[in-house]
Amino acid sequence: MTKILVIEDEHSLRKDIMEMLGFEGYTLVGAENGLVGIREARKYLPDLIICDIMMPELDGYDVLDELRRDPQTAAIPFIFLTARTDKIDRRHGMEHGADDYLTKPFSVADLLKTISARLRRRVDIERVTAQRMEELRGNIILSMPHELRTPLTIILGFSDLLLGEMNPDLDQIHDMARHINKAANRLYHLIENYLVYAQIETSASDADFSKMLHDSTTPHPRVVIEDQAIQKSQLYNRESDLKLEVAEVAGIHVLEEYLKKMVEEVIDNAFKFSEQGTPVYVVGSQHEGRYLLQVTDHGRGMTAQQIRDVGAYMQFNRMLHEQQGSGLGLVIARRLAELHDAELTIESIPDHHTAVTMNLALSS
Repeated sequence: MTKILVIEDEHSLRKDIMEMLGFEGYTLVGAENGLVGIREARKYLPDLIICDIMMPELDGYDVLDELRRDPQTAAIPFIFLTARTDKIDRRHGMEHGADDYLTKPFSVADLLKTISARLRRRVDIERVTAQRMEELRGNIILSMPHELRTPLTIILGFSDLLLGEMNPDLDQIHDMARHINKAANRLYHLIENYLVYAQIETSASDADFSKMLHDSTTPHPRVVIEDQAIQKSQLYNRESDLKLEVAEVAGIHVLEEYLKKMVEEVIDNAFKFSEQGTPVYVVGSQHEGRYLLQVTDHGRGMTAQQIRDVGAYMQFNRMLHEQQGSGLGLVIARRLAELHDAELTIESIPDHHTAVTMNLALSS
């Protein structure tokens, strides 16, 4: 049964709300103040919380802040009750992450309608999340075996040749070693991306991790960006295709390790999905207090639907284009941007060009 926690310091109102909702078939838990409410929320993990704002011990805003910091209670729908009617107060509640706001006095119909809407919204979110997880599982099943098997087959094949050759000459050894090294690097990149993706997804709701990202800065990012771009151009033997125009700034609000990863993945995609002899532009500029880093290639491009569907292990037109990679690169770059209060956008015209823009905050 649907469980609702009612946090209200006024005994008679709390009792009335619980009786009204009890008649509707809900299971109720009551709390007389904010401290008790937090304890009961963590103990019972209700499906929805109704909370007064002005209370002793701990007010409603502090209750909401505390529950949103806890991964177990962060996603529980939260409805504020208050006698305040000022729009500023309402906006303040929403800024704290409340899902809805009821002003006292309220009718039974309004309360039930608000609860119903919030519970339906939660069901919708859970359904979408389940659908995305199913897509992720399906894409992993389709892409991961291939991505693991292909480099391993190359490594085993050429190493067997080396072991089986009685008198290989130096050119043969060098050629086989080059194939083995390339396949091993591909396998290493796949495993590294998997680990990075797992780390950021499991750490995203951790308060210490979020604070660490919030306090992080990369000083003089031009060196980092240009180094990553040059390394990728050399990997693809396309140094002459790389066009750099990166402005220097004092610093940007991104952890240096993650900036390297974002730049690496976006530039890797640009080289991977464009032909040798076509330019790849890496342009960094300061604009309206932000740092815009744009990577543009003139390759395969993406449709609007493909841009919307960018997701972990999502590869497009694999039957038409033999491509390497798990599809995690853009997902990792976009997720890292989000964790730094930044934005990654993709603009593309199929068979013409793709431009990936990272809108990053300048450090103060």
